[in-house]
Amino acid sequence: MDTHHEPEAAARTGVPTFAVEAGVAALVLLLGLVVASGSYKLGAGWTSDGPGAGYFPFYIGLILCISGGGILYQALLGKKRNMEIFVDGEQIRRVLSVLLPAAVYVLAIHVVGIYIASAVYIAGFMIILGNYGKAKSATIAIVISVVFFMMFEVWFKVPLHKGWLNPLGFLGY
Repeated sequence: MDTHHEPEAAARTGVPTFAVEAGVAALVLLLGLVVASGSYKLGAGWTSDGPGAGYFPFYIGLILCISGGGILYQALLGKKRNMEIFVDGEQIRRVLSVLLPAAVYVLAIHVVGIYIASAVYIAGFMIILGNYGKAKSATIAIVISVVFFMMFEVWFKVPLHKGWLNPLGFLGY
């Protein structure tokens, strides 16, 4: 007889599905209100020569409001609220480990330009998430940025954003 008992799995905790549904529904409702109110100001009625500029967008906004309101009601007050965990703490940490650096990268593009921001972003991901060495990561990141710089700025003559500080301005591009 087997006397070995495995410990029972800990209950999974995190954000319930109904809360996520309610949040998304509230955003859809808000978007619908913005579209409907803006369209109403443009003229959502019928004019002498046909529909006003905001006629069709107003009704799209109205449909969004009805849809968002209905889903919000179901998520918060419905009889079949989905109480399952949508995302737990570990999953949120994984998503944020990619999302937060990506947000910083987008902001860095505005400050130092796409080439330097991309080099730092690539090297950072290689070092932190990929566990590559610093020298190898920096070399690959710089090579990739230089290749893209050459491709866009020199060969295609398509300037990409250099940033407010324009640290590559000394190159004449």
